[in-house]
Amino acid sequence: MAAMKNLSQCGGIRRCRQQISSQRFKFVVIKIKSMNDVEFAQAFAKELEMEAPATRHCLERIPFEKFDWKPHEKSMNLGRLWVLVAEIPLWIKHMIENSEIDFVTFQHLKPSSTADVVGHFDKNVAGAKDALSSVKEGDLDKIFYLKANGQTVFSAPKRTNLDSTINHMVHHRGQLSVYMRLNDIPVPSIYGPSADDKGF
Repeated sequence: MAAMKNLSQCGGIRRCRQQISSQRFKFVVIKIKSMNDVEFAQAFAKELEMEAPATRHCLERIPFEKFDWKPHEKSMNLGRLWVLVAEIPLWIKHMIENSEIDFVTFQHLKPSSTADVVGHFDKNVAGAKDALSSVKEGDLDKIFYLKANGQTVFSAPKRTNLDSTINHMVHHRGQLSVYMRLNDIPVPSIYGPSADDKGF
């Protein structure tokens, strides 16, 4: 009865979940904002470590001969998406060490095999972790610049930009998993069992 009363007071199960999620989100935001740069970098490296295995499992299952496949004429092809997911950890290294990325001149991997893409991802994750381990207090207040042929199109503190990179990778990994399913490529367990992988 007490549980039912609490549910009615907050407007039912869905509303209670929304309130709890909102409270947790606010707590996480407050906690992140209270971290200094070194603490933030350490926590970010741990999050990257947690997301890397599932991402690698996706990347290693893509047959290279599917590189040009796309689900729709307006969609990017599988190969471009595949390389993008493998490349995103490299952005972390560039943001910390170089303070800028020029998306026009940025050198993208031109793979010739699945092993090339997986190796690129492994190297990029290692480089990102090394860069994060070198962060000192005040480093992430410095400005990161996104450029196009030398012209700045966006700038913000490094910490602001870093904060979205793992989310960006996870987003495109999800997109990649849909491409995999449409091509009958077994989808690995990511946050829990898939139709092809019952493990956690």
